[in-house]
Amino acid sequence: MSKKIVIIGGVAAGPKTACRAKRLLPDAEVTIIDQDSLISYGGCGIPYYVSGDVSDEKELRNTSFHMTRDESFFLNAKGVKVRANTRALAIDRQKKTVAVEDVNTGAKDNVPYDQLVIATGSRPNILPIPGAELDGVFTISDLHKAITIKERIAKGEVSKVVVIGGGAIGIEMAEAFADLWGLETTIIEFMPQLMPRLVDRPFALMLEHHLREHGVAVHTGEGASAIEADATGKACRVITPKRTLEADLVIMAAGVRARSELAAAAGLAVSQMGNIMVNDRLQTSDPNIYAAGDCIEVRNILTGKGTIAPMGSLANREGRIVGDNLAGIPTTYKGWIGSFVMKAFERCIGATGLSLETARAEGFNADAVFTAQSDRAHFFPTQAVIPLRLVFDKTTRRVLGAQGFGPANDAVLARIDAAAAIIANNGTIDDIGQLEMAYAPPFATALDALNAAGNVADNLASGRLRYVSVEDFLGWMDDFASHGDWLALDIRHPNEAEAFVNKYQEKWLSLPYIEIRRRYQELPKDKTMLLICDAGTRSYEIQTFLDGVGYRNTLVLGGGFNIMRRLGVNWWPAS
Repeated sequence: MSKKIVIIGGVAAGPKTACRAKRLLPDAEVTIIDQDSLISYGGCGIPYYVSGDVSDEKELRNTSFHMTRDESFFLNAKGVKVRANTRALAIDRQKKTVAVEDVNTGAKDNVPYDQLVIATGSRPNILPIPGAELDGVFTISDLHKAITIKERIAKGEVSKVVVIGGGAIGIEMAEAFADLWGLETTIIEFMPQLMPRLVDRPFALMLEHHLREHGVAVHTGEGASAIEADATGKACRVITPKRTLEADLVIMAAGVRARSELAAAAGLAVSQMGNIMVNDRLQTSDPNIYAAGDCIEVRNILTGKGTIAPMGSLANREGRIVGDNLAGIPTTYKGWIGSFVMKAFERCIGATGLSLETARAEGFNADAVFTAQSDRAHFFPTQAVIPLRLVFDKTTRRVLGAQGFGPANDAVLARIDAAAAIIANNGTIDDIGQLEMAYAPPFATALDALNAAGNVADNLASGRLRYVSVEDFLGWMDDFASHGDWLALDIRHPNEAEAFVNKYQEKWLSLPYIEIRRRYQELPKDKTMLLICDAGTRSYEIQTFLDGVGYRNTLVLGGGFNIMRRLGVNWWPAS
């Protein structure tokens, strides 16, 4: 008798598991159960469907060869049976059956299994505030809601949108509303910065500045306390402790939690946070039941801690691992480090591993360096600067994280992916510095931007570099008058430094890079000098020279003004 494999959940991990298992076990009877009518769609593409980059929702359900992934497709092309519009009610582990109900008719029956896979995904968090249930308040949880949102916009029913939540989904949705549709869009984020815990504050500020440049209002450190309705019962405004925001549409993007109720009711082990516990083969506490996707507890390789990891890429990899193990091929899952990249108008932001803030909170002896190098040869017409941050442990030199910001092309992605491979294999800053990267002028510099970040980290860890962090420099500039013991030594061309000298007078000294070796004796020894150039490279070179002639009172501004001009700081002189 052929093995019966039943999979609950038909979006990402479920279909991947089914297809892998069927390829390895052609005689197996593989069944997917899902309560929705739409299955196996690219949920991460929903913001791009709303924005119009994806013109038809069917494209999110189509294969690369333009066949729609529906019940007929899975049966005829994959040999997998799909029961859509079928809700799983309960798992009987003794009888090895799943009680199900037809969503349309209410008819109930039991589906037997030899092995079961739970791929129930996650559900959006609904903030416990008045008005959260109003018409016009949406979460981005499924394709049906995305279709409704786009229909309302297309009908002219929406002119103002408030997005609650400054994570990736919230930002992507804000771009979708403001870019194609030209809607008045506001993001509010409860934490002090966008993308909290994912990137450090300077990267969040670069992103925030770019959003503002494109007409998106951003309010951080500010949560929604209520949503109010108009006379027809539709959401019309969002209330925060600081302001009232008019809105025809409200998007609640406040994170997600695992759909683990079925597992918990069946007596399977579930974490305190509600994630299904699995071993490294993605088996639950019942060896005949596996789980994959957003519903499981995933181990962070760096911290060893378990967490939810709601990523379509991870769900697909996990589905393959489950398929292998169902077929008797022992395959283990290492865990994750938290890699992501996202687009925001003409820019992208990406990260992998831990931010500096998170690394220190996790007990690492962590530090970080900032660089701002070209993404390709400086003489190539399309070259652009990509700020990078490398986070590492000062004791072990182990790389803990990397962050990048740049044009919406492959430049940041390539460096983040390369760093992720190093981090996942316990690599060091020396591995980053010596990593072989493909080179040609249209694609990279001879010494790649990522290599440069590793080299700067080596200089810092080895005690050759003394620096002022971007965060501290911003603090000094915001509280300029109270810091009398320092001055900025601007080594750029005098034309570049002139506006700053004029504005900050004795606090800002211009001495060009090319002249310092013959004029260094003009410099003071009784003040801390902050060395400023565009990228930080020339500043470090001058620091080493000055050290050699007895001036050890310098700090390098990592990333230089290539970083500052991307932050939208209010102290920048008017042009």
